Amino acid sequence: MKNRTSLLATSVAALLAAGAMTANAAPTITRLTPPSQFFATSGSQHAPMIARFIQGQLFDLQATVRPDSGQTITKVEWSMDGKPLRYSASKASIVPATVITATVPGAVAASVRGVSVVKPGVHTFTATATQSDNTQVSATGEFEVVITPIANAKSVKNVIFFLGDGMGASQRTAARIMLNGYSQGKVNTKLAMDSFPSTAMIMTASLNSIVTDSAPGMQNYVTGNKANNNQEGVWPDDTADKFDNPRFEYLSEFLARKQGKKTGIVTTADVFDATPASMAIHTQDRGAGTGIADQFLDDSSSTGLSVLMGGGRKWFLAAGQPGSARADKSDYVLPTDIVSGWGSATGALDSARDLIGDFQTAGWSYAATKSDLDAAGTPEKLLGLFAFSNMNVALDKIDGRRGNPAVVKDYGFEDQPMLDEMTTKAIDVLDKNSPNGFVLMVEAASIDKQAHNMDSERMMLDTIEFDHAIQVAKDFAEKNGDTLVIVTADHECAGAVVIGSSKVADKDLQAKLPTTTSMRDEVVGNYDDAAFPAYKIAADGYPETTNVDKRILIGYGGNADRYEDWRTNARPINDSQQPNNAVEPLSTYPKINTYDSNVARPERDKETGYFITGQVAGTSAVHTGGDIPLSAYGVHSSLFTGTIDNTDVFFKIMSAVGRK
Repeated sequence: MKNRTSLLATSVAALLAAGAMTANAAPTITRLTPPSQFFATSGSQHAPMIARFIQGQLFDLQATVRPDSGQTITKVEWSMDGKPLRYSASKASIVPATVITATVPGAVAASVRGVSVVKPGVHTFTATATQSDNTQVSATGEFEVVITPIANAKSVKNVIFFLGDGMGASQRTAARIMLNGYSQGKVNTKLAMDSFPSTAMIMTASLNSIVTDSAPGMQNYVTGNKANNNQEGVWPDDTADKFDNPRFEYLSEFLARKQGKKTGIVTTADVFDATPASMAIHTQDRGAGTGIADQFLDDSSSTGLSVLMGGGRKWFLAAGQPGSARADKSDYVLPTDIVSGWGSATGALDSARDLIGDFQTAGWSYAATKSDLDAAGTPEKLLGLFAFSNMNVALDKIDGRRGNPAVVKDYGFEDQPMLDEMTTKAIDVLDKNSPNGFVLMVEAASIDKQAHNMDSERMMLDTIEFDHAIQVAKDFAEKNGDTLVIVTADHECAGAVVIGSSKVADKDLQAKLPTTTSMRDEVVGNYDDAAFPAYKIAADGYPETTNVDKRILIGYGGNADRYEDWRTNARPINDSQQPNNAVEPLSTYPKINTYDSNVARPERDKETGYFITGQVAGTSAVHTGGDIPLSAYGVHSSLFTGTIDNTDVFFKIMSAVGRK
């Protein structure tokens, strides 16, 4: 293998030679993928700022090349470690780089799909482009191949990965206080996630920002590589197509291909949403719902997907059916090089597709309600879609079960399962039908969504619902000594913190006027005034009511402007993702701080609360960039300690599952 210095010299020499052959500047390579510091800084390596892969993990190579004015790019050739790279012509392509073609005519994106390297260590790769006057330019990047298995150690058979979307340390703390209470300054009982023996702190940045969104926030854990915000299983490129970006292989794909493991995805969100999609979907647009839903089924043989549960029925109903959101503009047809290099389905612009029917034809059992789920048994494959879009949150589902179904009835789905019930079913199905083991991802999506809304009680109850599901997995792992359970978050949301508790009884809180003096100075108790809030927990595992005396008070550091009255709202914030959002009854649900007298929907808490100036623009609280906790239980849980990057988690999981 040539060293980096000699390769850099070769690249510079090629640039100089190209410049001597033409009066114009030589063609340029403006993007090289996988992204590496070596390319970005002209040969200066700053490990570990390079792409990393486990041995045999698939990934794509790509270069964006801009030709001289009046010239065209005729070919792009690839080498690795100074030797020509051998690949099938069907796995390579040169296409117009449509994002920049308007300003740079003739620009191309050249790709080689489905590359893999087994030899460990740092490798270099070089793209050499030739334009129509035979001028050439080269650029070099690097990546690392990592040895992962633990020597002479028992391999993990099953991995259960819990993702509390937006759940930082304070969300966990608030749920613990509400659910279990404190005596003499000590918690009466820890949360299930608190009982895990190993803890790490996770650095959460995405490829392009210190504050990640949920797409790379999840996918970084299960690919070992950074992605841009809004992108899943791909690196950024310069083409406009939503599904043709350079890919890298998911944990689910690798373990299905190498070990025959099955994959399960469970979420309280729409199943197309950023976190569930970031287990199996390759796209630069987390909003491309039709194509994402189709890809779940079309590529299920590659991902091992056998369980898919959550909301999101709108993407599975043929266009024209009530509630459908299917549209060709969010669908895909893959280029032939991806189909060849990855063995992917070609796809089609088929908004009229009956995707639920296609799942059933492919051997999947389908559940539309909790009753269906209970009756489903343990089929080989299970699809559950319990709402048009995001499922209702725990507080509203529990109210429905307690005889107050107003909210779930308004949304049209009165018979929805709780997250622990979906988790139980997913584990049962996967455990029965996965002789080589499984990877299950379980997401509590609305910890994040309700933190965005600064709806504290709904955020806390969704964290409690999440912990109930974690207990299910812990119980399974205790009985099966071959399972690793991980609990973490993709990022923190809203800068939520426990600021204390109410100094007044709930009846007095209701009587307060919406002024800063009465609602802040007379209500918010901190230090000695905070004491220990006491919530009475019902037999179903949730507070009998959240409107208690000395209630927990949550403040927000990443907040937009809002009104606050410190009481539980009878109805959640209007969910813009619901297909019936614009018609009654959902159209009457409150919006958060719209400040528009022409909007019929009432602003949340405007009449009863006081105004709090936000630190960010818009109407929603935002993700924050702080580290978040990870807890691990089971086989090789001791790997997860210290302060680590989210991409490190992938390599630790791969160490635990071993190599076969």
